[in-house]
Amino acid sequence: MTYSGAVKVGGPASVHELTDLMISKVAVGAMNNNAYLLRCRATGEQLLIDAAAEPETLLALIGDDGIASVVTTHRHGDHWQALAEVVGATGARTYAGRYDAEGIPVPTDVLVEDGDTITVGRVELTARRLVGHTPGSIALVYDDPHGAPHLFTGDCLFPGGVGNTHQDPEAFASLLNDVETKLFGRLPDETWVYPGHGHDTTLGAERPQLPEWRARGW
Repeated sequence: MTYSGAVKVGGPASVHELTDLMISKVAVGAMNNNAYLLRCRATGEQLLIDAAAEPETLLALIGDDGIASVVTTHRHGDHWQALAEVVGATGARTYAGRYDAEGIPVPTDVLVEDGDTITVGRVELTARRLVGHTPGSIALVYDDPHGAPHLFTGDCLFPGGVGNTHQDPEAFASLLNDVETKLFGRLPDETWVYPGHGHDTTLGAERPQLPEWRARGW
């Protein structure tokens, strides 16, 4: 089946099959959070992005092969409700942005800085710190050698705008500046975007709207 990224709570995962990586997207919890299971096709090693809620759903998705690591994109509670249970069941190593880790109640094994590399099997992900939604939010970039990049943005970039900065002009300016320079400024239009809630998009679909976002202030 063609991957669409359209998922709903209680429904099946949607699987994006790349040459070296399989990405399974599932929606969980009362806030319709997206969680993403990444599987290296060469080694079978798995990594979970955001153990947001419904640990039983996430553990069923993970399956008997387990996971090597869990990355939490930021400190907001709807993104780590299932983290303790998932780590307890799998023994996975935990990753989070250095400046958000203190707000996550499960200890972070690896504090992530801007530009750090996180691996899943033979696949490498590059972390980008985006400041504004929270102080230490991180996005993850998979620069697919066989095609367009893939970008996991947490709550920093969605179809139609950047993440909520609670009407704080400084936080909004910071987030939009980081998104423009570290994501739109470095990655092509074909980059597939996987957000923390809702539907996927591409940088090309969102790029023309950047001046509008800046003008409206959210």
